Amino acid sequence: MSSPFFIKAKVNPKFAKKGKPATVLKRKGDGDPGGKGKPRAKKLISKHNEEISSDSETESPIVARKRQTIEKDDYDETPQEKKLRLAKLYLNQLKEEEDDKAEDDAFETDLVAGRLQEEVLEQKGKLQRLIAKDIMAPDASEIRVLRGHKLPITCLVISSDDKYIFSAAKDCSIIKWDFESGKKLHTIHGGRKGTEDRHVGHTAHILCMAISSDGKYLATGDVNKLIMIWEAKTCKHLYKFTGHKGPVSGLSFRRGSHDLYSASHDRSIKVWNVDENAYVETLFGHQDAITGLDCLSRECCLVFHGHEGSIDCIQLINEEHMVSGADDGSVGLWSVNKKRPLSTVKQAHGRHGEAGLQQAHWVSSVAALQNSDTVASGSHNSEVKLWKCGQNYRKLEPLFSVPVCGFVNSLKFSSSGQFLVAGVGQEHRLGRWWRLKEAKNGIYIIPLKRKPTPSPEEVKIAE
Repeated sequence: MSSPFFIKAKVNPKFAKKGKPATVLKRKGDGDPGGKGKPRAKKLISKHNEEISSDSETESPIVARKRQTIEKDDYDETPQEKKLRLAKLYLNQLKEEEDDKAEDDAFETDLVAGRLQEEVLEQKGKLQRLIAKDIMAPDASEIRVLRGHKLPITCLVISSDDKYIFSAAKDCSIIKWDFESGKKLHTIHGGRKGTEDRHVGHTAHILCMAISSDGKYLATGDVNKLIMIWEAKTCKHLYKFTGHKGPVSGLSFRRGSHDLYSASHDRSIKVWNVDENAYVETLFGHQDAITGLDCLSRECCLVFHGHEGSIDCIQLINEEHMVSGADDGSVGLWSVNKKRPLSTVKQAHGRHGEAGLQQAHWVSSVAALQNSDTVASGSHNSEVKLWKCGQNYRKLEPLFSVPVCGFVNSLKFSSSGQFLVAGVGQEHRLGRWWRLKEAKNGIYIIPLKRKPTPSPEEVKIAE
């Protein structure tokens, strides 16, 4: 190699500017006094000394040249080598990113697959979320009570976002409540009998109500055969539907639509289109008064038999299963594919009366947490019972009871499953066969706490 190459490599303006001296050690016996390369060595020394700091020690040109060669070999690399090194680093980085992404994609794929599987099962009516085993009985002090109606509460609904509760009573009034604070947001007062022409609202006992799945419309039905449609947000009166020849005892919106189904003691079911303020059709076939109604999205027409007495309440669990309660004191679990109940619990709420004249407590209300294995029932034996549905809805097993004094005329689970709301009164919603003076008319909000999930460490210790 020629000397200019090494001189150029040694010159570094950065080091010169920073003022960092290159420290070298002077060796004895360096140099070649008799060699031919002596003049060139002098030249190198003179030029080399111009570039180093004044306070550095001198070093023989041969040692400096060797040191430069070693440093060049250790730290300098050709452009090709640098490109290869950077390419390897980039490939390793890409590989790590792809591995992380593959793990995330696999996790997201599992989530999406699980969600799609749930939706398919839900559409088929076979989805059953197993949550009953994790629900804990609440303390009596944790139950909130909302009071505002003067007479027994007959029905209630919860908005799909769990923000509002709507309740109605035998005093013909409707109250909109804030779920979280328990405050009254709006009250639609009932009118006296004979003021139907000038009063906007109900003038007779309200027996049923329903809210659309999008929370836009609220429907209420009364003993005077009338159906009122309200704007749920403002509680403004919109329409009045007439046509039934008996008290309207059941209302339900078809899931995901504004099609309204109404049931009556006249043994008929009518279909209405609320958006168009129009009557659609009448469904006949019942041989006695209809006392309850519920619907989701599918349509079918089947006849079921199972209870010994009158079926007073019914609630769909999913598209294929439902729970019912009757005045013979039994709670039934049904499948739409079978005409007989899959499971029946007789005397679900016990018996009352004197010896020899005892009869079962009527089941006045039922509720189901949709697409789960949890249902609830209410009577007038001062408690609300929660039940667990067995595998494939083949069995009903009691979970626990919640103390509630009075006739439990309505039960609803919140969409989140965190609360169970009960409408309670001194009388049964359909009549005045008994009166419990010690009961108070109100809405009971029952929290449904979950058992704490054990940490992985606790699981290992248990194992």
